[in-house]
Amino acid sequence: MSIHKNLLGGPEPTLLPEDEQPYRMLAEESASPVQVAAQFPTFSLAWAMLADDAFAAGHVVESYAYARTGYHRGLDSLRRSGWKGHGPVPWEHRANRGFLRCLAALARAAGAIDETEESVRCWEFLKDSSPEGYAELKQ
Repeated sequence: MSIHKNLLGGPEPTLLPEDEQPYRMLAEESASPVQVAAQFPTFSLAWAMLADDAFAAGHVVESYAYARTGYHRGLDSLRRSGWKGHGPVPWEHRANRGFLRCLAALARAAGAIDETEESVRCWEFLKDSSPEGYAELKQ
């Protein structure tokens, strides 16, 4: 799917910068998400992977902590990329997926520890930022 110009005059989609090295470490070098997060702490995808792994292992609090770390690192990156607190963060752009996955993981873990308000807020934030990401991650 291509990213089209917003005809309603809202903010342009925010596209986080690509950094190939952490992707390469995860794929070609078989580095663990822990190793990648330690070397690239602003790389939200590593935090999302850690959050997903912890949740799958039944470690909900740890999942929440990993997701929150990746979420905040992602917000910092979005702001550095011109995001003003709202507007599209397209799922189609690979570099955005780590942040969006952290947002979904935070919503999921918050729900699991009865932080209902935060869970709802995070799911709505995801839906507003990326309907495609929401559809992919809210399963």
